[in-house]
Amino acid sequence: MDPKSRSLEQYLLAASRLGDRTAMAQLVELRGPRLLVHATRLLGDREEAKDAVQEAWIGIFNGLKGLRDTQAFPAWATRIVTRRCAAVIKAKQGQRALATALTADTVDHVPETGPDAVRASHVQRAIASLPPDQSATVALFYLEDMGVAEVAVAMDVPVGTVKRRLMLAREKLRTALKGEYDDTE
Repeated sequence: MDPKSRSLEQYLLAASRLGDRTAMAQLVELRGPRLLVHATRLLGDREEAKDAVQEAWIGIFNGLKGLRDTQAFPAWATRIVTRRCAAVIKAKQGQRALATALTADTVDHVPETGPDAVRASHVQRAIASLPPDQSATVALFYLEDMGVAEVAVAMDVPVGTVKRRLMLAREKLRTALKGEYDDTE
């Protein structure tokens, strides 16, 4: 997120803490799409993800006054969404089979045409082929620009687990993309 958006988010957080409903709505507009993409990665179903994120916003706004460091808001809010998604999965555990194809919303800034679009498409498919926990970890680390500690908070797992997931995902991505973009020039 660029510095201007981060500043706006900080302002909206302060106003939301004071009960400003307009600021709350703007905060949902600003952070909501990224939370929805994260939930969709975890659940494999966009409609379930929408419901989970909507319910998570209730928890986010209820807990906002207790958030000490507003700079930690992205990871903190993502953790609430992660926990909500875990509850959805647990409730469906007996009947569910996680979807193998994840949504194409992995990157919201993918070029539409040209060689970069083809490369981005291959990378998206490779990320989507990863297990959901690895896919979500890779997306938060590389696409959402979160650090390892922030990903650990967001995914509600230890730092070591994040590092292991990243290592395993990198190996799988390296294998999946091997040869496609090797420089032969």
